[in-house]
Amino acid sequence: MEDYQLESIAPYSDEEAVEALGKVANHPSVPWISKYIFPNQPETYLRDILKSIHSIDEFQSIVMSKAVEWVIEKSVRNFSYDGLSKIQYLDGKFLAMSNHRDIILDPAFTQIILFRNKLPMTEICVGDNLLKQRPVEYLIRSNRMIKVIRGVSARELYLSSQVLSKYIRETITSGKSSVWIAQKQGRTKDGIDVTEQGLLKMIDMSGGKDFVQNFLELNVVPLSISYEYEPCDILKAREILISRTQKYVKTENEDLQSILLGIKQYKGNVHLNIGDVLTEEEIRSAAVCDKNDRYQAIRSAIDKRVIMGYRLWKTNYMGYDLANHTFKYADSKYTHEDLEAFTEYTEHQLDNVEPTLNRSDLREIFLRIYGNPVMMKEKLKEEEKNS
Repeated sequence: MEDYQLESIAPYSDEEAVEALGKVANHPSVPWISKYIFPNQPETYLRDILKSIHSIDEFQSIVMSKAVEWVIEKSVRNFSYDGLSKIQYLDGKFLAMSNHRDIILDPAFTQIILFRNKLPMTEICVGDNLLKQRPVEYLIRSNRMIKVIRGVSARELYLSSQVLSKYIRETITSGKSSVWIAQKQGRTKDGIDVTEQGLLKMIDMSGGKDFVQNFLELNVVPLSISYEYEPCDILKAREILISRTQKYVKTENEDLQSILLGIKQYKGNVHLNIGDVLTEEEIRSAAVCDKNDRYQAIRSAIDKRVIMGYRLWKTNYMGYDLANHTFKYADSKYTHEDLEAFTEYTEHQLDNVEPTLNRSDLREIFLRIYGNPVMMKEKLKEEEKNS
């Protein structure tokens, strides 16, 4: 595979990032963004910093870490995480495979945890659909973004998958960097986190060894992030409802609007769990299966960790009970006052979309977005009990 193919999806080099950030510095939005993130500094502060950046490390340390901490301070009640010890011994060589609830914040919160603990930050796989606007592309690719090609023909997708697979493998096995990737293309809209089997096939494409070594050398680490208030919850419910009767077509700036809403929306408590690395025993057990079944076995191991690591909040239990017309968790997980507040929140969110949509159907979808993680935990416990 030609080097230029790998370079075409690679993050910016330091030199490219310096040039790109210099252009971003002149964007008319920079002064008011600066005022928000750095309220005690003059409005030219961010522009001046962007023009003086010398490397990606410097940009992430001086600007991005402050920006993410600002998001946490302004829109998160409590930010927590666990499982850090599971990656500390991997020397920055692992494939973080995460559930995906918010376009930007899932990987951003992962990076801030690494930064706080003085661990190397990862490169991040991001769909090229987010690169339609130049300033956004400049910022994202200056944040160690690996470009994932989307919306192409089957043959082009196969070829781009080969390039992506090889890039990820070389980046990790060379010790250059760990890599963050979502467990599926696009965000989870319905609250059910499931790994795409095609993603696992893509990862295996570049392996020059047997199945076991191909997965073992990547140190696959499942991540599970949970938000008390789901980012863009009502927009996700709206998309699901519309998709039931017609093909859902995004508006031109919809992804950007979702990014901004995800950043601004109040998220309540947020928790990120770092799961156990896939073991050699699990991978060997998968390897003895037929070709498709072996990927299913890997997928099952990842999904199990994501579901187990997902921290449930009051909103999840209330969403479950309301959607299923039960009081199963009413005595142990939330109060009557909690339920009244969540019901009011739900109705307020439903008011934010066009009134022509069926409100009853929309409400049920909305509640199941919150309730489905509870259902997934219950299902996993039942499967373990019967196994």
